[in-house]
Formats: sequence, C-alpha cells, structure tokens
Amino acid sequence: MMATRRIITLPPSLTGADAVAFARDGLKRGADVIEVRTDLHAPGDIDPDALARVMPLLVSERGKPVPAPWVQASWRVDRDVERAQDMDAPPGKLLASHHAEGPLTTTEALKRWSRPIPPDALVKHVEPMDGPAHLDVLLETQAALSQRFGAERVTVLGMGPVAIPARAVLSRRNGLEYVAMGGPWTAAPGQRLLDDVVREHRKAKDPHALRLGILGTAIPHSRSPRIHRQPFDRIDLAEDAPVEAVVDALLPHYAGFAVTSPFKMRLAKHTGSQLDAINTLVRRGSRWESFNTDTEGARAVLERLGAKDVAVLGDGGSTQALRLVSAEQGLALRVVKRAEIQAPLSGDWVWTWPDRVAAPENLRFQGARVAVIAYGAPGRRVAAEIVRRGGTPLLLGAAWFVAQARRQRQLWETAT
Repeated sequence: MMATRRIITLPPSLTGADAVAFARDGLKRGADVIEVRTDLHAPGDIDPDALARVMPLLVSERGKPVPAPWVQASWRVDRDVERAQDMDAPPGKLLASHHAEGPLTTTEALKRWSRPIPPDALVKHVEPMDGPAHLDVLLETQAALSQRFGAERVTVLGMGPVAIPARAVLSRRNGLEYVAMGGPWTAAPGQRLLDDVVREHRKAKDPHALRLGILGTAIPHSRSPRIHRQPFDRIDLAEDAPVEAVVDALLPHYAGFAVTSPFKMRLAKHTGSQLDAINTLVRRGSRWESFNTDTEGARAVLERLGAKDVAVLGDGGSTQALRLVSAEQGLALRVVKRAEIQAPLSGDWVWTWPDRVAAPENLRFQGARVAVIAYGAPGRRVAAEIVRRGGTPLLLGAAWFVAQARRQRQLWETAT
C-alpha cells in the first residue's frame, strides 16, 4: 500500500478561528492536509497562514480565482486541466485536476489528459459513477494514468451514491484520499470517513489482503470497523441502492461483508439462500456464500432475557434469527406488526425496529420488559423511547453484536 495523504475539506460554515479549530481537530484525528475551495469560502473568510501552520494547505480553484495569499501559503494549488487558461502555480505546487461531468471510458479519460503537465505536478482525475460496475473502468483508468505520469503522482476518484467502496479499492494506488470528518456535511458524495481510513492505514497488516466491509443504511455508529481486522469499510448506502449490483461488482476485491438493515432480505434472495434473511457474505471463488450469524446474537439475547414466552416488535431480518433460535429452544415466539398494536403491551418483548424508524403513535407498555438489540447511540435512543411509552428497556444490543460478530470473524477466515 503506497503512502497517501488524507485530505479534509473545510466546511463552508466555518471561518476565522473556527476554521483553525477544525484543522486542529482533523490533525489530531489523523488528517494530513486541509483543503480550502474558492466556491466554499471568500478570500476574507480564512487566514491561510494560520491554517498552513496547523497542517499543509491545499487551495482549490472552483469557479473563482484562488487569492494570491492563499497560493503563497499553500502546499499545493488545484487547477482544472481543461478549464484553466493556464495551469500557473509556483514550482512544485501544482495539482492538475479534471472533474468529468459524466462517466468516461479509459480512452476518453486519457484524451482529457493530452495537455502537457509539469513533471512536478500531481494528477487528480474524478468521475461520477453510473453504477457499481464502473469501478473496473476507474481501475483501468488509474493504471493507464499511472503508467503515463508515474504511480506516485496519480489519484483517481469515483463520485456518487455507490462510490464509497470504489474509493476504498482505488485508495491502494492513489496518492491522495479525500475524506469526510463525519456529521451532516461532506465535500463530495462517496467520501469515506476519516476515522475509518486512519484505522485502515494504522492497523492493516497485509497491504494486498482482500477487504472486508459492512453494508447498511445510516451506519456511522457501527462498531464493526473497530473490532474486525483491517481493511474494513463502512459502506453506507441509501435504502433503494442497488446493493445486489454493489456486492457483485466488489466480489474480486472483498473477502466478505457484514450485512445490516435494510439489506438482509434482499441479499438473501440475491445469493439464493434458503434463509429469509442473512447478515454475512463470504467469498467462495467466483460467488458469494451467505450466512445468518444473527442467530448467535438472538441466542445471547433470549438467554439474557430468560423468558419462556417472548413477543417481537417488527418483522425484519433480526426477527428471522429470533424465530430460528426460539424454535430450537422450544420457546413461544409471537411477532407483532405495527398495524396489530392496540392495547398496552405487557410481558417480555424484543424491539427490532431500527431507531430511524418511528414507532406507532399508539404503542404503549404496561409492566413490560423490552430488550433493545440496537447498541450505542441508536440503542440509547430506542431505550428512551421505550421509557417514554411506559416500558422497562434492557440494553442487550452489545451482547447480540459481540456474539454474531465472533461467528462472522470465523467465517471470513474461511474465504477463498
């Protein structure tokens, strides 16, 4: 794995001292470069010298010219290889970039780079992706540009709703990696989180190892990247994303995936599983084999709950695991869907709805114990909702997560 510089972009809402504080926080968390763009900040919004004292400053020309004080303080100056009248920058400072308006073939991409580039310039090529399979084209383009300019100078990036895993794969041969600090603002669609990238670079033992990852929606809280071997990617997709095409395109590059809400049932069907829902994919040569290690989590939760009769709120992928384990153990399990809730609920329950899904307004508990299988901040939010509705929450999400993750790790070690 070649050494890459991790770049964070200054959000447009931060100026002055707040901008410097953002840079310091990024440096502490492992960023290498702070980027300032002319479409996000006016000349007087920032003190370029103050930012450059924190870490190297990348100044990027986007529509408006780069102010001279920015150039003077900069480590590199990003200018578009096609749009700029010239690519003027002090010696050793040019980052020549091209931002394509649509997906390109490798031949088309190389034509965009026919203009002579100074030998000390870095090269950055960015394309929107028209689907997960476009990763193969980007890899081909990356190899061709590296051959032309030298691998240490080249960065190729994908953009769009399915670009996160593509960026992870491309990063192994990129000189620069643009990352998101987290929170609601990102500089471009498809950026990986800084914390995940830093973790990979610090802990990955084999630079050529197949990657692992977690597929889901709204998963910034997931602990999986922290406990599994690296490289492990957090692949956050929209609920309607083509997850089937994503896993097929990533088969050559990944040893396996953890699968979470809302893709457990869709990928069970896609992989031909006999189970209604799965949470683990393992590479077997030219195909995916699917498993549901949630049964280990369900077993841990039902044992902690210690009840003979259990009811479940929700009927998603987690509920399928609870059904299997309760049948093994001879427990009575009742699944209650949203439309079936009427009177206040009593007894022992398991809440399986993700915290992003609002519970029915008429849901009330009366003397009920309710197991929460979410963990972290989402688990705490669910617990607060249970208390508000009169129930007693039991935070068992960590027990579920650890039990199923242990089994996932064993399965991924068998990947071929």
